[in-house]
Amino acid sequence: MKNILISAVLLLASGTTFASPQCDGKSIVGPVETIQVKDLGISYKARIDTGANTTSINAYDIKVDGKPDTDDSKKAMYDNLGHMVTFKTKNEQGQEVSHTAKIIKVSKIRNAQGVERRYAVVMDLIWNGQNKAIPVNLRDRSKLEYKLLIGRNWLANDYLVDVTKNDEDD
Repeated sequence: MKNILISAVLLLASGTTFASPQCDGKSIVGPVETIQVKDLGISYKARIDTGANTTSINAYDIKVDGKPDTDDSKKAMYDNLGHMVTFKTKNEQGQEVSHTAKIIKVSKIRNAQGVERRYAVVMDLIWNGQNKAIPVNLRDRSKLEYKLLIGRNWLANDYLVDVTKNDEDD
């Protein structure tokens, strides 16, 4: 223990700066992290959820460009693959942004309320200077505490979760 402390003090005294803590080449994230969404130009206090397959962002006023917004049937949603979708989003600080992106998939989500389908678009998420572009589900999360939920598709191959880590530790 004494040797570890001496090594840490020497490294700090040398002016060495550290990137994110790592384990087996993977960065360590906590259960809540600040994530910047490059495409939107705003940051979110995000909940890291290892039980969620796909990342979800607060999205409302979702409209597929050139399509009536009255038909949200399964067939109509799949017919919209490849089209552009415009939506609004707001982070927990009240910053609101409109964004347009290409629908890359329709996800079937099972939750406590049953089964629902959501559009997904690619978004570039930045944490501690590390970029990762992934599919993100569009869902109205306005009533939820965290407006961005980070799923396993963001964590995969690059991140491990330490439930004792605080967002301020970065």
